[in-house]
Amino acid sequence: MTSPYRPDLLSGRVVLVTGASSGLGAHFARVLAAHGAAVACCARRTDKLETLVAEIAKDGGRALAVEMDVTDESSVEDAFEIAARALGTVTVLINNAGLASTDKALELDMETWNRVMTTNLTGAWAVAQRAAKDMVAADAPGAIVNIASVLGLRQAGGVLPYAVSKAGLVQMTKSLALEWARHGIRVNAIAPGYIETDLNRAFLQSEPGQALMKRVPQRRFGKPEDLDGTLLLLSSDASDFMTGEVVAVDGGHLVNTL
Repeated sequence: MTSPYRPDLLSGRVVLVTGASSGLGAHFARVLAAHGAAVACCARRTDKLETLVAEIAKDGGRALAVEMDVTDESSVEDAFEIAARALGTVTVLINNAGLASTDKALELDMETWNRVMTTNLTGAWAVAQRAAKDMVAADAPGAIVNIASVLGLRQAGGVLPYAVSKAGLVQMTKSLALEWARHGIRVNAIAPGYIETDLNRAFLQSEPGQALMKRVPQRRFGKPEDLDGTLLLLSSDASDFMTGEVVAVDGGHLVNTL
């Protein structure tokens, strides 16, 4: 992977990425490994994780596949223990696991609401707390990067639980930054706009998707690599005096009030 950023930017760091089996999570794992980090790639689907780890190793990086269900506290505990034994104490967390629904609010059932909120918000909290406990116990400063969304900062139809969970994640980011600064733990968030991945490519290329693109001032959707600079900034010492920040990477979507 070629990059304009220093290949040793994260040398010596142990990073844990949740939701790493596909999409942005897999991309983040590759980028972090390419810049010197040892990466614990976590998700429920370990078959895809093994493929990802093999790709990273082929490119000269170091990574480990770890099964983790962020909604299961014992699974989170086990994953951190496995990562620590194999790689060392996790000092950078990329809190990326999440899911969405497209139900209208009047049609939304409680099961769907709970599933989205439990994964996107409660799960993110459980993983962040576990990471922070290890950092404090090791007296090691670190960084937590929560993957939020512009939909946690503005409104859209048909995504109620997703938007509410991401808004909660934004507030959690700020609250944890306040509490954990004394321990040398920085907590920031990235709020991506519409980023094209395998999961949403068909929709974004459809007529409704192209209509949505007209609301983005740059008149394009993002690519995963558009997030690389912000990811590396918040994961490294380059952001040593930043905490409690939510950085939107959205092509200007948030400044368009239409």
